[in-house]
Amino acid sequence: MRFASEDLKKEHEGILFGLRILERMAELIRSKAEVDKADLAQMIDFLRLFADKCHHGKEEGLLFPAMEDVGIPREYGPIGQMLLEHAEGRRYIAEMDRAISSDAVDLEAFAANATEYIGLLRAHINKENTVLFPMGDRMIPEEKQEELLRQFEDHEERVMGPGTHERLHGILDAFEGKYLNQAT
Repeated sequence: MRFASEDLKKEHEGILFGLRILERMAELIRSKAEVDKADLAQMIDFLRLFADKCHHGKEEGLLFPAMEDVGIPREYGPIGQMLLEHAEGRRYIAEMDRAISSDAVDLEAFAANATEYIGLLRAHINKENTVLFPMGDRMIPEEKQEELLRQFEDHEERVMGPGTHERLHGILDAFEGKYLNQAT
């Protein structure tokens, strides 16, 4: 049996890779090195579209309701905590965007919010991968797992649109060469 969480864990790998790039961008900003503002805007685009709209959208709209249906609590439970962290992440993304979108660009504010976001999301992903997803895997029946996988595909097509996934992964590939594979 294939679990719906497997798709989400695979997406976590892409998000964690993006966080490594974002972390390097923040380090460069703090060291006063030149970082292209357009690159920062593209990273925000990746986080908004892939991490939030696509990935968190699948969790919030599909997986979490299925978990609630089998008795995993939302209020005062693990789902509620994940939803709070999704909202907190959105605030950090908005602050990063605000820091580079105004006339007075504030790269230090971008780096500070990026660092907070990175810490939040790394811990968040670990909790989902090690606690919440295994709980759902044990409780959600096979038929519902299969339905969720189909719904995930539909969500990507409707929400992301054709070619968006490839474009976003292309951004990460370009950034890998520019930010992670350069000599430090």
